[in-house]
Amino acid sequence: MRIFKFGGASVKDAKGVQNVVKVLKKVGYTDTLVIVSAMGKTTNALEVIVDQYFNSPKELSNSIVELEQFHSEIVTELMGVEAQPLKEKVSVLIQELKSFFEHNKATNYSFVYDQVVSFGELLSTTIINAYLNYININSEWLDARKCVKTDAYYRDANLDWDATQEAINDQVSKTKLVVSQGFIGSDENNFTTTLGREGSDYTAAIFAYALNAESVTIWKDVPGVLNGDPRVFGNTVLLNQISYTEAIELAFYGASVIHPKTLQPLQRKEIPLYVRSFLNPEGAGTSVSKGKTLEPHVPCYILKPKQVLIRLSSLDFSFMVEDNISEVFALLYKSQMRVDMIQNSAISFSVCVNNKYNRLEELLQILRSKFKVTVYEDVDLYTVRHFDSEALKSIESRKDDILLEQRAQETIQYVVKN
Repeated sequence: MRIFKFGGASVKDAKGVQNVVKVLKKVGYTDTLVIVSAMGKTTNALEVIVDQYFNSPKELSNSIVELEQFHSEIVTELMGVEAQPLKEKVSVLIQELKSFFEHNKATNYSFVYDQVVSFGELLSTTIINAYLNYININSEWLDARKCVKTDAYYRDANLDWDATQEAINDQVSKTKLVVSQGFIGSDENNFTTTLGREGSDYTAAIFAYALNAESVTIWKDVPGVLNGDPRVFGNTVLLNQISYTEAIELAFYGASVIHPKTLQPLQRKEIPLYVRSFLNPEGAGTSVSKGKTLEPHVPCYILKPKQVLIRLSSLDFSFMVEDNISEVFALLYKSQMRVDMIQNSAISFSVCVNNKYNRLEELLQILRSKFKVTVYEDVDLYTVRHFDSEALKSIESRKDDILLEQRAQETIQYVVKN
């Protein structure tokens, strides 16, 4: 079986959905499971809706109306006068969303986030599955929440591999084209969970692992994996082949083309991953598999924006030793701070973190009671893998803005003021 994943950019409108069909017809869809993200910027729109629910409830109704209109217009463009039955399915999902807000008693932001934002994938896959059957491509809609079983760590749930494998093998049809959702799962109480932003790639890998798939293909609006984000870095080049290990390294440092958790299950069963363009489905794209570390062997540039750099030193100028550092990491974990870079000296400890859960002030309040604290918000973290003299020159040109620099044999990282 092959696993295809189409992201939000590939299904952002009716033409995008029709292009997905063209891709499927061109490359074939026998023994294929298709994982689909929310359409276009729907996840962003749903995040706004979550915020309005907590902070601006008067604006909530209009935003939900706009959400329904956006999807209904896509349905109309796809199916014309025959669109009404599918529009009614869209309306049913929108009513479920409204019903959640009417009956919800939970105040946990992350719990509410997962219940709400998941509607993006439910809407997109309902539309795409119906359209495929409308044009006589026999497909089956599968609720990923019945297959992807997780704990209750909302917004970044951890997988229960045994339960997930059993559910996938029980639920997935081996004879039809299957359409399912990326990003979402459910906990033991059947509440919806999510796997983290961009988690649809990980979903594809989960299904591939459980089904012993032949391959996974991520269809994107770029030719494949580039050695940097072309919106940030100039003169990027296509990487033809990457080893699993190198891809995991790039993902760990924040390369946006492949989700960090995606590679590990594929590597365990040596399932190749292809990153190809839905605009040019006949292009070779990038292969991630066993083999050469990187082809061609060029520097790879990664940017993580909007980070927070925290510098700590002891109040009495004593050494920053194991006890201090272990306490800091315990506090970072408790505050749900993703650590992206660390550096320590005899009397100081610096850490660059992602304030994903907006708990920075809570963390700083505790740290200031124990350490001398300096904070730089909204900084950029740059990483260069396989750096060369030219890459080092570009870093040197920003010397006055660099707050922290760290170099290893293959990798250099630096934190820069915005």
